[in-house]
Amino acid sequence: MTIAVAVNFADETLAAEMSEDLTVVEAALREAAFGGDEMFTEVSKHMMEAGGKRFRAMLVLLAARFGDSRDKRIVPAAVAIELTHLASLFHDDVMDEASIRRGHPSANSEYGNSVAILAGDFLFARASRILADLGAEAIRIQAETFCSLCDGQLAETIGPRNGEDPLDHYMRVIDGKTGSLIATSGRFGAMFSGAPDKVTDLIADACLRIGIAWQLSDDVLDVSSTSDQSGKSPGTDLKQGVRSLPVLYALRSAEPGEARLRHLLAEEDLTDPEFHAEALDLLRKSPALEEARRSVREWIAGARDLVGQLPDVPARAAFESLCDFVTTRVA
Repeated sequence: MTIAVAVNFADETLAAEMSEDLTVVEAALREAAFGGDEMFTEVSKHMMEAGGKRFRAMLVLLAARFGDSRDKRIVPAAVAIELTHLASLFHDDVMDEASIRRGHPSANSEYGNSVAILAGDFLFARASRILADLGAEAIRIQAETFCSLCDGQLAETIGPRNGEDPLDHYMRVIDGKTGSLIATSGRFGAMFSGAPDKVTDLIADACLRIGIAWQLSDDVLDVSSTSDQSGKSPGTDLKQGVRSLPVLYALRSAEPGEARLRHLLAEEDLTDPEFHAEALDLLRKSPALEEARRSVREWIAGARDLVGQLPDVPARAAFESLCDFVTTRVA
C-alpha cells in the first residue's frame, strides 16, 4: 500500500496504522488552521484545498514507529510541522510574486500580499502554541528550524555574496528552505515517541538528506521530463531564471563544446521561446544533467546508509522504499 508520496508500506499493519493516523492529523490540522478570524480561515482553507501530500506529517508518524507511536504528543507534533510548512508557502509566494500554487491561484494573488503574510504569521503562531504544550525542547527545535528556513529564504533572495561559490550558495538555500523542516519532521517523530537519542539523530540526518535529494531530483526532472511526468512544463526553472543544479553544473563547465549552452544560460533571455527551446535541448544533452543525477544518487546513498543503521522494524523498510523512489525519479 502506498500512502502520501513514494512510500511503499509492505507491512499491512503499518499501512493501516499510518492511514488512520494521517486521517487524525488531517482533522487536527484543519481545526488548528481554521481556528482564527473568518478571513484567516478562508485563506487557510484556500491553501489547503489546493492540495498537498502531507509528506512532513507522514515522516513524523513514520519516525514515531521506532518508539511508542501511540504517544499523545505525536499527532500535535505532526500538525505543528505541517502548519509551519503551510505558513512558509504563504510567505514564499509573496516573495516570489507567484500567481499559482499547486495549480490554483496563490493566496497572495487571490487576497493580496498583506493578507497572505498575516495568514502565514497566524499559522506560525498556531504551530508555536501547539509546541508550547510539548515542552521547551520542542520550542527550541522549532525556533532553530525557523531560523534555518529564514536563512535559506534570505540566501535565495539576495543571491551569492561576493566570492561565494554559486553551487555552495544553492546548496545552502536547499538545506535551509527544504532540508531543515524535513529533518525536524523526522526528529519530532522519533523524539516524542521516546526513541533512543542515537536513533533520533540517525532519522533526522537521513530525513535531511532525503529532503535535499528530493529537491535536487526536482531540478533534474525540470530538465529531463515531459509534462506528463513532472506535471508542469519542461524547463520551467529555466524560463523563470532559476539556476538549478543542472544549470549550475553547466555554467561551471570549461568544455569548448558547452560554450553555446553557457552563453544561453548566462546571457540570453530564456523567456524567449526560441532561446528557451535551444537551451533546454542543449542542457538535456549536456554532461551537466548526468552530473546532477549523480549528485542526487550520492545524497540518497548517504540517507540509505543512515537508514540501514536503524532498528530492523517495518518503518525502516518504508524509509528504504522512499530512498528507492527518489533514486528512480532521476534514473
